[in-house]
Amino acid sequence: MEEESVDILHRLMKATGPSGFEEETVLVWLEEAVGVTGRTWVDTHGNGFAVVNEGGSPRVMLAGHADTIGFIITYIHEDGYLSFATIGMWDLQILPGQRIRIKGKGGMIKGVIGRKPVHALSKEERERVVKVDDLWIDIGASDKKQASALVEVGDPAVLDYEDFVELNNHRITGYGMDNRVGAFVVLEALRLVSKMGTSAAVFSVATVQEEIGLRGAQTASFGIDPQAAIAVDLTHATDIPGVDREKKALGEVSIGNGPVITRGPNINPTLYKLLVGTADERGIPYQTKGAPSVTLTDANVIQVTRSGVPTALVSVPSRYMHSPCELVCLEDCTNAFKLIAYTVTRIHEIIDSIP
Repeated sequence: MEEESVDILHRLMKATGPSGFEEETVLVWLEEAVGVTGRTWVDTHGNGFAVVNEGGSPRVMLAGHADTIGFIITYIHEDGYLSFATIGMWDLQILPGQRIRIKGKGGMIKGVIGRKPVHALSKEERERVVKVDDLWIDIGASDKKQASALVEVGDPAVLDYEDFVELNNHRITGYGMDNRVGAFVVLEALRLVSKMGTSAAVFSVATVQEEIGLRGAQTASFGIDPQAAIAVDLTHATDIPGVDREKKALGEVSIGNGPVITRGPNINPTLYKLLVGTADERGIPYQTKGAPSVTLTDANVIQVTRSGVPTALVSVPSRYMHSPCELVCLEDCTNAFKLIAYTVTRIHEIIDSIP
């Protein structure tokens, strides 16, 4: 991956954007999109849009959600501690002891997620699954008055990881790869399409509120009314210890072996074949997986927008999903946006044959 592209991903990863509070992430995305096209905008839901060849045909939508999982402050205790609820699906076992940052009244407030130390836990407490009620946030405040001067109920929060770390073999790890990687891929795909040229009108969208119900993709696709769409997300890599049984359900997916093209009821078969055919012709490595029902991605709602949208799903393999250390391969990201861009330039070939 080119250094310029890596820098864009760095900027996206540093932005704070849990579901419902994506403004900072979408703003970074739009700033980068201006270099691709002069027309960018935000809808009332908060989705970010960029378009190439707006008057072209067919209309194609590329969607990668910009939101991440996070937290929201629900209560301020008399002694200054904060209660919170989760935004999106968390493995609560990993939260105790994590550093956190809250988007407070005057800016970012640092804190930690607290729990009784293991020495003070009863045998029963040590053996049972952690619940949100067992945890709190400590920002160092001495009482409610001091805490309330810094934060208020409803403030969003995220874990205090502001970037990603580069590992061996072009692999990177960080918090919130899901799905700032997807937003990055659809932006880079649009950049490549703009250089190659296309007869299609191509709309890339940084969608919002995916983690709490695929909400942004629903409103964005209604507004665009696309004739074809490709959603981009992360998917579970099954090349880690202890998941042999899960491979039967999740498929055999490995980091570094290329993006994953999904097949199933949520996916238009003609568009699926175009993606696979394009990958084969271009020599782009890819993997496939079967999804027997709807997918838990933006593709789910895009497919059933208005009178229906032919939809496909391209995913970047990821280890340790919804944790502080999600891990992806930069080469998979590059191959994902190349595959999508080359497919978009050919989409006119199949638009009349899409059922």
